Amino acid sequence: MDIFGVLNMMCGLALFLYGMHVMGEGLSRTSGGKLESILERLTKNKIKAVLLGAGVTAVIQSSSATTVMVVGFVNSGIMRLSQAAGVIMGANIGTTVTSWILSLTGIESSNWLLKLCKPSSFTPVLAVVGVVFVMFTKSEKKHNIGTILVGFTVLMTGMEMMSSAVEPLADVPEFTNILLMFTNPVLGMLAGLLLTAVIQSSSASVGILQALCMTGAVPYSAALPIIMGQNIGTCVTALLSSIGASKNAKRAALIHLYFNVIGTTLFMAVFYAIHAVVPFEFMSQSANAAGIAMIHTTFNVLATLVLLPFSGLLERLATLTIRDNEHVERIDDFQLLDERFLSTPAFAVEQCRVVAGRMAELTRESIFGAIALIAGEPVTDEKMERIEALETKIDHYEDKLGTYMVKLSRAKLSREDGHTISVLLHSISDLERISDHAVNLLDSAREMRDKKLSFSKPAAAELHVFAEAVRDIVNRSIDSFLKGDVELAKSVEPLEACIDDINVNIKSRHIDRLTSGQCTIEMGFVLTDISTNFERVSDHCSNIAVYQIQVPKDEYDTHEYLQNVKHQDHDEFDREEMAYERRYRLPEAVKVAVAAGNKTEGLR
Repeated sequence: MDIFGVLNMMCGLALFLYGMHVMGEGLSRTSGGKLESILERLTKNKIKAVLLGAGVTAVIQSSSATTVMVVGFVNSGIMRLSQAAGVIMGANIGTTVTSWILSLTGIESSNWLLKLCKPSSFTPVLAVVGVVFVMFTKSEKKHNIGTILVGFTVLMTGMEMMSSAVEPLADVPEFTNILLMFTNPVLGMLAGLLLTAVIQSSSASVGILQALCMTGAVPYSAALPIIMGQNIGTCVTALLSSIGASKNAKRAALIHLYFNVIGTTLFMAVFYAIHAVVPFEFMSQSANAAGIAMIHTTFNVLATLVLLPFSGLLERLATLTIRDNEHVERIDDFQLLDERFLSTPAFAVEQCRVVAGRMAELTRESIFGAIALIAGEPVTDEKMERIEALETKIDHYEDKLGTYMVKLSRAKLSREDGHTISVLLHSISDLERISDHAVNLLDSAREMRDKKLSFSKPAAAELHVFAEAVRDIVNRSIDSFLKGDVELAKSVEPLEACIDDINVNIKSRHIDRLTSGQCTIEMGFVLTDISTNFERVSDHCSNIAVYQIQVPKDEYDTHEYLQNVKHQDHDEFDREEMAYERRYRLPEAVKVAVAAGNKTEGLR
């Protein structure tokens, strides 16, 4: 092989690896995180776990990616160690699909139907369709399908280039002698292990072996131990990903290693023992792409059938390797934001949505707790500590989520996932600010308790109406945020306009009481602080709702949207606002009393 042959082989390898990457990425984006979510939930049954692991791996074309995901699940507490074993075994079966696809390059026949199955016959059509979908369609689904088709074409083109480039090696004695070294089972396994460990993909290393087989110089006696080593080498990715993870996550990676090491050892021992007694004739024959795929599949299926009933022993072995200590590892929400999930962005987006949802619920608890204290519940140290602790925790949520989503936003996200991240990034800031206002309200309640201040019945009645309206808008905005309900989000802004009016009216009535001597300056400050915080909370609720309405339309100017809704002729908006004003009407008795200048009991 001359220098040009080497360059062709390197180019073919580069195209092959890139095509595999692009196709896997397209498949993963098309699934939109749904497969990973199913994998997360439906793994209690061992058989089902194996099938799901195989299915997900077959779709995303990478057992390493599936196993890394499983390590992340276990690290986050989403999946138990016992569930992980079945998924890992299934991933090893799923990865064999790639080798069968690649074996199509070895089809040699004059039959036109068989010739049609050869990739060189149909990939040009796939390439044209893929490029049209990628470049000339606006549909994201078609764009992803086009990416898959282009990736598959590049993968197969790379495979063909590698095969053509190494074909002359069949006549090179030195190359044949090197391959004969790998007929030694130990050397063959080491070669397969090192190759897979370097490129971190058993599918890719098997593909490279299949390309070499096109020379006709690779006997099955050399191919078989190389394939066995490739199965062990693929464990490197999961082992690397478990560094710095929880003990159970490390154990999940070890289960992957032990499964492949034990499975390979058993298979090799039994196979070579039988071969020593009854020699297999095919061992001296030249391997082909289909034969490689068959060995790869047979080993992984047999290993799973033999070791699945003993998955509990694999789990125990991993536990003995990484022992427990007195320190109990605590799983928290932030472990759902695992760096390992960034390699599967669609699923990482779902994890962000889950954590943001929990942040929203904590925010609701925080503001409702503070409103309850303003409404008259006893202001105890325990309740105050809880609200303050929630505010600290919500700050932590904003920091962790924001940092993780900024990293995630650099990945190639689908349009829908990109919108989701934008909504979450905008919303968590407003959720955090709502919790700040909860602490401000808590300070007002604490001041009233310490100074023994209280509202008069008319003022308390007004604040009760105000508080109910604020509770309503918080529920509407957070529920629409959790459910992604745009119609519910649209009901928030009319209520926010109503709350603005309530705030103005309450402050106006307070001034009337102040000028008539029915209210003290000190208590007036408290009332102003409370009403201002209520109004600010409704503003942040409005922001959360507007993000959900505007971002999916690729419109980010919240101010412009609010101006259009409030100041243009929107009959529906006006009807909804009037309905809220009727529901949250301030008590008439207070208005009459103040207007008449009666000496009703004011704020003391």
